[in-house]
Amino acid sequence: MLRLALKRSLRLGPAVSHTPSAAMVVSRGYHERVVDHYNNPRNVGSFDKEDPNVGTGLVGAPACGDVMKLQIKVDEDSGKIVDACFKTFGCGSAIASSSVATEWVKGKQMEEVLTIKNTEIAKHLSLPPVKLHCSMLAEDAIKAAVKDYELKKAKAAPEQE
Repeated sequence: MLRLALKRSLRLGPAVSHTPSAAMVVSRGYHERVVDHYNNPRNVGSFDKEDPNVGTGLVGAPACGDVMKLQIKVDEDSGKIVDACFKTFGCGSAIASSSVATEWVKGKQMEEVLTIKNTEIAKHLSLPPVKLHCSMLAEDAIKAAVKDYELKKAKAAPEQE
């Protein structure tokens, strides 16, 4: 029963209207990339937020109730993001956007991940206009995680001297 409800909400099953005048109308669902990242999310989990090499971005959209936590683990010497994870409470598009974001930030320099735009995520996932806020949350979560990491480093700098 739950699986059927999930398929209906994601519009994975047949969605043909049974009214005679609209017998051939088929409802359009999510793009296959959204469904893939929703069914098989990458990098779900969390790191210790007290770890000085971890930056945490926590963002939300009050209008729809989506909340996204994205964390990055940075190699102190190279400045590269060596790992990333997320936890998202929200719709399939929000989960997919988080999953894509964690894949895209891994192995990149801090400055480089700040150039990732929500429009790129939305285009990759073929998000409809009504779901663009999900990709905006992912971009904001990346920026918040980088900012958190940089704040931790700035606070630790005076202690090291």
